[in-house]
Amino acid sequence: MEKNYSNISEISIKYTPLAPDMPTIICSIDAYVLFLDFYPQDTIGIQEKVFAMYLNRANRVIGIFPVSTGGITGTVADIRLILSVALKCGATGIIISHNHPSGSLKPSRMDKELTIKLKEAGCIMDIALQDHIIVVPEVGKYYSFADEGEL
Repeated sequence: MEKNYSNISEISIKYTPLAPDMPTIICSIDAYVLFLDFYPQDTIGIQEKVFAMYLNRANRVIGIFPVSTGGITGTVADIRLILSVALKCGATGIIISHNHPSGSLKPSRMDKELTIKLKEAGCIMDIALQDHIIVVPEVGKYYSFADEGEL
């Protein structure tokens, strides 16, 4: 009996090198400023979003990926999705960011758990979680897990 595998999807990997003018992340404010452009100012105070920034070995930005969009009080950040994108683009570092529509800079228990899990999972693959940044609707205010010694 002959088997037909024509309905199985082909997996492909594509790598496009960095543009020469991609920024380098030196500190948390560098990442915060880049992330801010991705948060729509008309919904930052009502809808939670998660983004992941991918970095090469020299801390140059490869790109930013929209991980998830949720509601007023939360959203789901899938660690497998975050790391699969890192593997696909050859990243050696990740910085994640999400917003708190409430305006509170205090990380929740779930924020802390996500940070720990992502850091541990990344370590297995030599992909460093360099920071987790919480942004709020008030421009200029953010919380950096790295700056606060929580990484």
